[in-house]
Amino acid sequence: MPYSYERNTLFCDGVALPAIAAEVGTPCYVYSASDIVGRWRAYDRALAGVPHMVCYAVKANSNLSILRLLAAEGSGFDLVSGGELHRVLRAGGDPGKVVFSGVGKTAEEIELGLRQDIRSFNCESEAELALVNEIAGRLGKKARMALRVNPEVDAATHPYISTGMSDHKFGIDSAAVDAVYARAAALPNLDVEGVSCHIGSQILDPSPLMEAVDKMLALVARLRAAGIHIRHLDLGGGLGVQYRPTDEAPAIPDVVRGILERVASCDLEVSVEPGRSIVAEAGVLLTRVLYRKQTARKQFVVVDAAMNDLIRPALYKSHHEIIPVVRDGSRPEITADIVGPICETGDFLARGRDIPTVESGELMAVMTAGAYGFAQSSNYNSRPRAAEVLVEGDTWRVVRTRETFEDLIRGE
Repeated sequence: MPYSYERNTLFCDGVALPAIAAEVGTPCYVYSASDIVGRWRAYDRALAGVPHMVCYAVKANSNLSILRLLAAEGSGFDLVSGGELHRVLRAGGDPGKVVFSGVGKTAEEIELGLRQDIRSFNCESEAELALVNEIAGRLGKKARMALRVNPEVDAATHPYISTGMSDHKFGIDSAAVDAVYARAAALPNLDVEGVSCHIGSQILDPSPLMEAVDKMLALVARLRAAGIHIRHLDLGGGLGVQYRPTDEAPAIPDVVRGILERVASCDLEVSVEPGRSIVAEAGVLLTRVLYRKQTARKQFVVVDAAMNDLIRPALYKSHHEIIPVVRDGSRPEITADIVGPICETGDFLARGRDIPTVESGELMAVMTAGAYGFAQSSNYNSRPRAAEVLVEGDTWRVVRTRETFEDLIRGE
């Protein structure tokens, strides 16, 4: 793990977090470069037995410096917007390793992907197939594509991040998919080369993933028997991480081993699209205590980070461990809501949390915040978005400057 206490001060790799806060201010996101690279390499090494791509899911954290780190490793990228493609290209990513997913691609985004010769589109409706075919024909190109299939597998995760059932907006129903593939194969400007699925995110039990793999391989066999030569299997991402000490996150090599046991003799290139499991535990949100407030019913710790900086607790009721940056074992614990300055009762980072006593001016670290933290942040209440810092061994640098008040009104 990249975060540990040395002489009661929390470090990220070789850097003391108070040194970053003193220079950059708070709230501030901090990421460990070595942890990000190490987790990507864990996927790549585990998949070494078959032709494969590890396509980082850009939506988890799209900072250019993180994308550049992964591009240097040879990573592919899974993206869901033209803006994410623009970021990947600016970071030096190889468009030949880009997979474009998403249920609502616009004509402009499809054309951008085709002009950049991306690796593949994961198409999610027949209307999208028709549009990709039309634009590819106009450009004189052949669009490589897969259909995203709903395998009717329950990922047993939060309903907002479960995506593999027929009542979700994503993909093609499994009952209809064979016929849709047949119609797609008849379109002249499509290269129907792949099968894709993604059943959800923050998956702690790999059993649903293995069930989805088995269903996708059965589909591949049927399509090949029907004369559609499938060469590529995209299994999505979704592997969970440890947000609570009691969470048991599956090990990357163990999950990949289960996949390889199933695909080893199938003559397929295999893609996975991890996001959270690469960047979540590499990041923390540093915040400073503003006030402690006692009411008749409870105690509040008011900090300078808010739901606009990290919306996951308010949106998903998600748990993040929150710990003091400088710890003092002699202090008693308190039970408090940790809240921000936003004018919403829903602005909280934790509720009813047992934490060591903290005082105004002290720093706290919101752990496991590298995924869907800054990426989902906003300017609600006209709050400038936080700075981002990348730690590389015993050095660090700002990879996104803190927004200013002038940034808030740019373009208005």
